[in-house]
Amino acid sequence: MTQTETLMPPAIDERGILISEAALAQLKVLREQQGKDLMLRVGVSNGGCSGMSYKMDFATLDSVMDQDEVYDYDGFQVVCDPKSLLYIYGLMLDYSNALIGGGFQFTNPNATATCGCGKSFSA
Repeated sequence: MTQTETLMPPAIDERGILISEAALAQLKVLREQQGKDLMLRVGVSNGGCSGMSYKMDFATLDSVMDQDEVYDYDGFQVVCDPKSLLYIYGLMLDYSNALIGGGFQFTNPNATATCGCGKSFSA
């Protein structure tokens, strides 16, 4: 299966952050372990090997600000602040359970350079 086939939603979707089926399934498992109805907050912060680091954490609905973008994936919501979205619009979040190099992976079309670990970038 190619990366294009695993996209959820399709690449023509208007959402600023794309999530593969594998990443969405893993996020739902992690959310269920938390025992709460949470959403995923994605963003960036200064730091990391390449200048900016990706941030991901679960958040409650009451933490969403008016200016935040919220994307829905069949009942699972992803939220991002507008400043971070400038750097990660079009980001593809994927997940692999490979023993080496597994975990969440970010493919950012705005990155001009990425760190070897894939968790930081420059734009």
